Amino acid sequence: MTAVFAGVDPDTYRPHALHSAERMWPETNCYVDLWIEVLATHGVAPEAMLGFTLTQDFEGDQFTFFKVPLEDLEALYGVVSTELAIFDNVEHHVLTQIERGRLSLVEMDSFYLPDTRGIGYRQEHGKTTVAINRLDIDHHQMDYFHNGGYFHLEGEDFDGIFQRNLAEGALPFLPYTEFAKFPAATATLDHQRDIASALLTRHFNRRPKTNPIAAFSSVFPTQVEAVAERPFGFFHKYAFNTLRQFGANFELLASHLEWLDRGDQYESARSHALKISEAAKSVQFQLARAVTRKKFDALKSALDPAAEAWDKLMDELSQTIS
Repeated sequence: MTAVFAGVDPDTYRPHALHSAERMWPETNCYVDLWIEVLATHGVAPEAMLGFTLTQDFEGDQFTFFKVPLEDLEALYGVVSTELAIFDNVEHHVLTQIERGRLSLVEMDSFYLPDTRGIGYRQEHGKTTVAINRLDIDHHQMDYFHNGGYFHLEGEDFDGIFQRNLAEGALPFLPYTEFAKFPAATATLDHQRDIASALLTRHFNRRPKTNPIAAFSSVFPTQVEAVAERPFGFFHKYAFNTLRQFGANFELLASHLEWLDRGDQYESARSHALKISEAAKSVQFQLARAVTRKKFDALKSALDPAAEAWDKLMDELSQTIS
């Protein structure tokens, strides 16, 4: 099969340390997770891109689904990513780009992704993003980055993911697709550190003007009461888009500060970021109990430690970021 990264094998692939099972949030969201693995495979440090996590906000019903800005990828690594227009069969567009050494990031239906076995595979239709590294249209096979790993699918899954099983005359869904162009030479570590430091300042200046966790805390119990009236499966969607999003976001920020640190400059800020992540993990268990028991009073102050840690984090960074 034609591939962008020819030496990668799903059977022997080992995820990056940012996806270690020992982390509080071994996976974050599909977009950032696959970029972590893609960048590591390209030979650069994915930790360098994570300064953008400072900009996460509470959006009223969810936390920002955090995504690395494409301009950051270009500045840090020389990787240029932009939208790929889909006007023909998706697989033919993807193959064209692979043959040019470019990786396509495609929104697909997790129903046909075998790596989601036990979660969504052949159980539930859901939108997710994968990066297609290797494609064999004739033999209906594909290797792809998704979440915290690298996987293979074939046969009926291939036909399903590319909508080859639609009824005659049915209109296919044209997914949003990006494609990434990689530079001839990988960026040096010194370059990545210099650019990451500058981006950290830029993103700090773009941080929310008010504490997003405090804003979430003020509506959290009321939202959970409404969640408790829904089928229990809705709990997982709510938790993913609230507690998991900011918990994973700030654990990644802590990893970024640790990678960037020179002389323990960010040690205190890192501890506050980890406190936010830990609190989100703890409150997620409280949320499950509250939904099951339909008792919500304890949730009124459950997020106070995380909100306090956010204030301390921003105060600390205001003293250390030049």
